[in-house]
Parts: sequence; structure tokens; C-alpha cells
Amino acid sequence: MSYTAFDESKVINSPVGWVADHIKDYVETDGRQGHSRADLNAETLLLTVQGRKSGNWHRTGLAYQPDGENYVVGASNGGAAQDPTWYLNLSKNPEVHVQVGPDKFTARASVARGEERARLWSKLVKSSADYETFQAATDREIPVVVLEPVR
Repeated sequence: MSYTAFDESKVINSPVGWVADHIKDYVETDGRQGHSRADLNAETLLLTVQGRKSGNWHRTGLAYQPDGENYVVGASNGGAAQDPTWYLNLSKNPEVHVQVGPDKFTARASVARGEERARLWSKLVKSSADYETFQAATDREIPVVVLEPVR
């Protein structure tokens, strides 16, 4: 997998307290801590996206499911009525930076549609019933995002 270097010292981590703590542990231990989250019963990755307005790089932690060589995340925003900011930023720049454990790579993000979305949504729901809870809490269809490593 290829990795496009960028100045990670200028990345803005999520302002949400527990997410910021999670990111800090993940980065400081090169993914040894934070990749497996027993409290979430999930494995997590770090996703860094470029802001559509500011151009700044923003990082968050997300539960994921592997799908072949790709990684799948749900833009649930905890069931909020609006999409998460990281998802909105993908509309302008789908090239993202991902860290899964110690592995860092550049990926192209795309939104799954139709049958692919249904298949991947089912995979997310099987991994965590929280996704069903989040979907029930909002009128929007929660987007399913595929992160395809750039080769």
C-alpha cells in the first residue's frame, strides 16, 4: 500500500474528549493501544480527512470492518440527525489517510450504494448492534463508506 506523506504535526484531532484520548493513545503507541477496543467490542482505525472549507487535516477514530483489502466504516454520528463532519469533508476530497494498528496508508473513500451498501450495512450491523440503534434514532440513511487503499 502506498502512503502519501503529509505533516502529521498539523493534524487537528477530534475535539470530543473520549475520541481525542483514544486518538492520543493510538498515535503515541503506533496502534498498539486503541486498535482493539473492548469497551466498543470493535477494532478501530484512525481516519484523517482534509477539511472542505479550511483545508486543514482532521483526524477521528472509527470502528471498522474489513472487506477484502478495503475497510468499511459507518457515518453514524451516534444516530444524530446530521452527517458527521468527517463524512461531509469526503465530498470535496476523497483522498484520505488511514492508520489501522501500526499500518499507515493513503486510501480513496467512496460511498457504497444499492446492493453493495446493503451487503456492507449488514456486515456493520453484525459487528455491532449499535448501528441498528443509531439508524433507528435518525431519519437519514446512515452512509456506509468504503476506504480503498491506494496501490
